[in-house]
Amino acid sequence: MASLDPTKPNIVVFLTDDQGYWAMGCAGNREIRTPTLDRLVRTGIRFARFFCASPVCSPARASLLTGRIPSQHGIHDWIRAGNSPIEPDRGGRLIEYLAGQIGYTDRLAAAGYVCGISGKWHLGDALHPQKGFTFWEVHAAGGGPYYGAPVVHDGAVYREPRYVTDVITDNALAFLDSVAVDARPFYLSVHYTAPHSPWGRDQHPAELYDEYYDHCPFDSTPVESRHPWQINSAPYGDAANRRGILSGYFAAVTAADAGMGRIIDWLEAHGLRQNTLIFFTSDNGMNMGHHGIYGKGNGTFPQNMFDTSVLVPAIISRPGHVPQGVVNDDLLSHYDLMPTLLDYLGLPHPDAGALPGRSFAPLLRGEPLRGREHVVVCDEYGPVRMIRNRDWKYVHRYPYGPHEFYDLASDPEERHNLIDDPARRPHIVEMKAALEEWFFCYTDPARDGVHEPVTGKGQLGLAGLAAKGEENFAGDWHYLADGSKTLRHN
Repeated sequence: MASLDPTKPNIVVFLTDDQGYWAMGCAGNREIRTPTLDRLVRTGIRFARFFCASPVCSPARASLLTGRIPSQHGIHDWIRAGNSPIEPDRGGRLIEYLAGQIGYTDRLAAAGYVCGISGKWHLGDALHPQKGFTFWEVHAAGGGPYYGAPVVHDGAVYREPRYVTDVITDNALAFLDSVAVDARPFYLSVHYTAPHSPWGRDQHPAELYDEYYDHCPFDSTPVESRHPWQINSAPYGDAANRRGILSGYFAAVTAADAGMGRIIDWLEAHGLRQNTLIFFTSDNGMNMGHHGIYGKGNGTFPQNMFDTSVLVPAIISRPGHVPQGVVNDDLLSHYDLMPTLLDYLGLPHPDAGALPGRSFAPLLRGEPLRGREHVVVCDEYGPVRMIRNRDWKYVHRYPYGPHEFYDLASDPEERHNLIDDPARRPHIVEMKAALEEWFFCYTDPARDGVHEPVTGKGQLGLAGLAAKGEENFAGDWHYLADGSKTLRHN
């Protein structure tokens, strides 16, 4: 039987793709059906102010795994080449983007954990297991259709005819069955591609899609004027297709929620629920009409740093060990996960001093979290950087802007950019200095994102010095809704 030793709990990490913090019933959304996540909250902690490290998938996932910011690990955009031979860019060659970098799963494997992953990897070279994983059933690219998805099995890519959310769940359950008779503790990553686009009716179970399409008013998502920076390559929910887009998005969330429920049911049936720490989050936030945007950070050009793009859902549960029914509002980040897990398990973290994350394991033990009164959260997306505390947010776009400053205490929805307000100048200078100091502390100059021409159209190879002269960020962007590339200020 898998670990029943309370000092070595099993770990399951559920990671969805593009699920906004608002897209859960337990977060106050009365329209979207997420019974599993609602149940998870009743047996754990929901973190109301949890942030990704970058508002796009691959950089955020790399930061979650390694505890490094993008300008340390070198992934600055979604990975468009290097995942598998089916990708046309760069001739389908494989690239291991995180080679030589330690992930928390490496530490777990070294401590005796059996590590498995099912679903989206999207960090390069999907054909070969990495980072301590011995069970490896992953998506071959990172995104694509829900039926006919490219999937890796035994080092080869095939097209999976079944609904990929169900396949990811089935493979996760196969891993659990394989470790059920193993006395060692296990770690399992379940990485759904849901609820990322596509959102058409042909992409999701018809009964789920039709239920939302026919009966949901979608009052939980706003109808606003199109943001002037909205890109024209993203599905946009105008009056003609908003209902269809939201039906697909909501259906994808509900289907993933059901898959997570099957896995939790397995843990309960095998007597492992109380000795399994479950962490749920999404790789980044998502705008579905918020600010007049459909998409995340690269739903606009230049990239945006609205809270709806960088704030993610987060829940941790372990009945009998982690406090239950708690909502926490500390400012926390994905780069805090690695030190938290290692601290919670009593494992060494030799790189702690060089990484920005700080453990919030005391919260999991029911203890107060001390020494975080002046915490800031920082995000980056190529040359776009953000710093946020409880009251203010500053966004700096290198080298020329436009920049933003928001008074979050009086303007939590970030409607009024005060960057040109003379009365705010002292706060702006203070926040800019703090941002520059923070990134100076943690940036690897050889991978610094401010020097990369990141457009949101994908990364084609290693960044910085490792690129050896190659242009490794896609520039095929006819971006704004009117087809213009011209940057327009608020």
